[in-house]
Amino acid sequence: MKAEWKKQFNRFNKRMTPCRQAIIDIFEEKRKHLSAEEVYILLRKKRRKVGMATVYRNLDLLSQMGLLHRLNFGDGKEHYEMARISPAKHHHHLVCTRCGKAVDYSELVGEEHEFLNRLEKKLGDKYDFSIQSHQIYFYGLCKDCR
Repeated sequence: MKAEWKKQFNRFNKRMTPCRQAIIDIFEEKRKHLSAEEVYILLRKKRRKVGMATVYRNLDLLSQMGLLHRLNFGDGKEHYEMARISPAKHHHHLVCTRCGKAVDYSELVGEEHEFLNRLEKKLGDKYDFSIQSHQIYFYGLCKDCR
């Protein structure tokens, strides 16, 4: 297990259970966005005897701990991706509204950085809110669906 993850488990006073390790391994192996149902199916393929409720609880815990990011692509399901703990790689998403394909992009995040910093500061000042992170989704049609 990565040292950064071990720190997170210690920080939250949580144990690394075999189920949690298996979920993390799946995200490391697949390196893509996965729904709870997809995680469940992949665990079952690995002969893990786990219930759907356990998968949901562990995904929720891992996202609260900052190991996974919870994403909403507008398809009625929550999706998750591995947080890039070290080095941090901030990115945004392009989501196809027809097939559901989600594409990570980070090429322009640097150009967006200055604008987003100004926006976060203005929003934080206006609403007396300490913004800690953000997610940006662009919805449209991928080249295959156009």
